[in-house]
Amino acid sequence: MNALGRVLVAIGLLAGAAACGDKKGPASAPPPPTVLVSTVMRSNVPLYIEAVGTLDGYVDADIRARVRGFLRTDNYKDGSPVRSGDLLFTIEPNEYAAAVASARANLERTRVARDRNRIQLERDQGLLKAGMISQQDIDNATASLADTEAQVLSAQAQLQTAELNLSYTQIRSPIGGVAGLALVRVGNLVGQDGPTLLTTVSQIDPIRVNFALSEVEYVKHPERFRHLEMRDLAWVKRQTARLDSGGEAEGHERGIDLVLADGTVYPHRAIIVMANRQIDASTGTVQVQALAANPDGFLRPGQYTRVRIPRGEAGHDVLVVPDKAVISVQGTYSLAVIDPDNKVELRRVELGPSARGSQIIEKGIADGERIVVEGLQKVSDGARVDPRPAPESMPAASSAGGSTAPVSAAARN
Repeated sequence: MNALGRVLVAIGLLAGAAACGDKKGPASAPPPPTVLVSTVMRSNVPLYIEAVGTLDGYVDADIRARVRGFLRTDNYKDGSPVRSGDLLFTIEPNEYAAAVASARANLERTRVARDRNRIQLERDQGLLKAGMISQQDIDNATASLADTEAQVLSAQAQLQTAELNLSYTQIRSPIGGVAGLALVRVGNLVGQDGPTLLTTVSQIDPIRVNFALSEVEYVKHPERFRHLEMRDLAWVKRQTARLDSGGEAEGHERGIDLVLADGTVYPHRAIIVMANRQIDASTGTVQVQALAANPDGFLRPGQYTRVRIPRGEAGHDVLVVPDKAVISVQGTYSLAVIDPDNKVELRRVELGPSARGSQIIEKGIADGERIVVEGLQKVSDGARVDPRPAPESMPAASSAGGSTAPVSAAARN
């Protein structure tokens, strides 16, 4: 075989090898995606109406300087408890003590003039009987006596005013409670341009809880707002004591939970005592006020809290799913349900109230069905999946007869 023949044979062998390399076996299907699933089960869930509340003292008394002068002493410790009548501040009293002395002297002078005119009238009446003076003289003496009696009354009023101003130099607490920080320190001039605010004393046991309630909830639960005028302080103390002992207040009232900023629930439940006279048309809410026991003074005015009011319907025997399992598309909601053949059905559902990490399902799902809780981005309607049980730590519906986290009254729109 010559050289040309050997080249042609080599080219043929290489082409055959290339052709054999291009041949592939049949394509294998990819495995189904792995998803985490949870079984839907019935549960008892406590339902609440939730609102943001602010705390305020049962009584907040602004302590003001009612007379002009230099602040002389500060007689309490900032932020400390005070009793009714405790001395808080004093103002330099010399000017007002002098005014009292002057008013008292003026009163004595007018009394002397009145007594002199009375004696003169009695003497003139005797002279009139003897025919020594005229009736005109008697009339003049009577008028002079009446004038000095009026001057005595005026002088008494001036003395009372001076004594009152002197008393204002000693500023006492009108109520028992907690005194705030002093806003003016010793040596400053107060009362120059009006009553100067010195501090505020708040009575904080009980403490007021103010919050806005929607008009819908107000209308749905009218029993909560009947006979509020009867709920005075004595009544509230009796009812809060019953709530603290684990019972119910009158009318099967269960009280209001206060959730503090760190998520803890305040141990003393509050009770509604007031609803405003009108609905706020701009917000569709009514201002409601409750009272809560605060025996240790832990709660303070200005503090924020989350108000939780138990709803009449207790959420008994409802279906709850993890919130992350709900698929939301343009106002509709679905769950990825796994059938016995491990195929996905995207099923539309109706939602009820939501919880932290959980969601109540009103319609569209049945007890015992499996739903995808992790891996929703991997599934489509009719697709086959490899379902694996979700870890116990994942939010899921609790077993029948159990409970989940409290849920609010607001359903997903």
